[in-house]
Amino acid sequence: DERVYQVPEGLNATLRPYQAEGLRWLSARLDAGFGGVLADEMGLGKSVQLISLLVARADQAREVGPSLIVCPSSLVYNWMAEFERFAPGLNVAAVVGSAAERKVIRGHAFAPYDANLVSGRKGRPAPSLADADGALPSDSAAASQATVQATGNRPSPVDVLITSYDLARIDSADYAGRELFICALDEAQYIKNPATLTTRAVKRLSARHRFALTGTPMENRLSELWSIFDFLMPGLLSTYESFRSRYEQPILDGDERALERLQALVGHFIMRRMKQDVLTDLPDKDESIVYTQLEDEQMKLYRALEQRLRESINSRTRQAFSADKIAVLAEITRLRELCCDPALLFENYEGGAAKLETIIELVESAHDSGEKTLVFSQFVQFLDIIASCLDEHGISYYTITGSTPKRQRIQLVNEFNEDDTPVFLVSLKAGGTGLNLTGASVVIHSDPWWNLAAENQATDRAHRIGQKRAVSVYKVIAKDTIEERVVALQHAKSKLADKLVRGDGTPLASLTRDELLQLLER
Repeated sequence: DERVYQVPEGLNATLRPYQAEGLRWLSARLDAGFGGVLADEMGLGKSVQLISLLVARADQAREVGPSLIVCPSSLVYNWMAEFERFAPGLNVAAVVGSAAERKVIRGHAFAPYDANLVSGRKGRPAPSLADADGALPSDSAAASQATVQATGNRPSPVDVLITSYDLARIDSADYAGRELFICALDEAQYIKNPATLTTRAVKRLSARHRFALTGTPMENRLSELWSIFDFLMPGLLSTYESFRSRYEQPILDGDERALERLQALVGHFIMRRMKQDVLTDLPDKDESIVYTQLEDEQMKLYRALEQRLRESINSRTRQAFSADKIAVLAEITRLRELCCDPALLFENYEGGAAKLETIIELVESAHDSGEKTLVFSQFVQFLDIIASCLDEHGISYYTITGSTPKRQRIQLVNEFNEDDTPVFLVSLKAGGTGLNLTGASVVIHSDPWWNLAAENQATDRAHRIGQKRAVSVYKVIAKDTIEERVVALQHAKSKLADKLVRGDGTPLASLTRDELLQLLER
């Protein structure tokens, strides 16, 4: 009876009824020795359901080994923030940085259990039904800070490790022979191709229990579902050759009985809820921060400009600062543009831009889940760059900026709400008010800033009367930059936002020299 499972006291969240049901479902499969796919629609809180399970089983896990979450590289820091928010009592570490730094992080996490192996106290092997046959930034400072943030002063052992799919592949040899309590794959469609090195490396991980989180357990072919189950419970669906002849080909040929047999076999191990089924009241608005890490040339340019600005402010007397404040604020805008894409400042820049990858991943994930997305930016040129990336990925879109005639705006809005165009790019100033974009249920703020009211008004273009889905709002933040410190100050000193900008984004003379220096501190 799944009703015996309770929401753990150590969880810093109030679960909705369907989320508590998800926790009970995961718990029952764990105790039965099975894996499972939590396949809730995007925005229903799959992460908090898994975190609640990890909190509930923390003591049990410490007898076996740390748990591991494998996710897209752009979501590693997001998972860190989720644990900090919902499970502050767990000791969580991001496996990031150089190869040597990652080895140290893993070594610390596995040290208590490696000692048990040496003394012969190895836990029982993970149950299975049969034998199974691009990276995060390597910036040392970022890796060290992530490790300190993860472990802090809390005692060992490490409860949860978080890594990316690319790094799970690169580091696969170092995980060999080490047992995990739970191995969970976020956006598990990343292993849909069983032939890739990443998929094969992930499947070699040794874990007592395995789970997968994905809003799209099957995107195009039944082989993708087979690959996920080959990770969860190897042998349940036999070899791929057998699966193809018994299920995939007959189903493609229209065999309803084959489809029923497959549904009966895997149905017990997939939990899928849709927003319209579980959110019967006014649709919720779920807001979260997605962290992205600047890399290589982009980070070098950012650090150089930040240091130059810091020195410039320090060298000014308070009187001189007041006289030159407009110039200083212009330099801060340049820092923000660097966080988006250095191409906004340097015509011949050919390096990477971390935010673009993250934004495209969010758009594609929403599109795969059948959801439309609004992308807001205060920089029209950045919207142009995003548009070029969407063109490269074959994703159609509409655009509204300050230069779009009002009549055309209404026409574009009506078309977007009625047709299948998946993305609407909107400048924050032009689209913050007056538009009804309830056709979208995902909102991305690509360059959040002080004016929370303007951001909220923009979000409410989708989260308003007439919206049938819960709205997921993502603020894409460049980690270890002025953007992250602005978000922290928004919470710690909310009135500072009003001091810096009005509704139209115009800086006020009341901003102090010390407040600006605080933004530039690392």
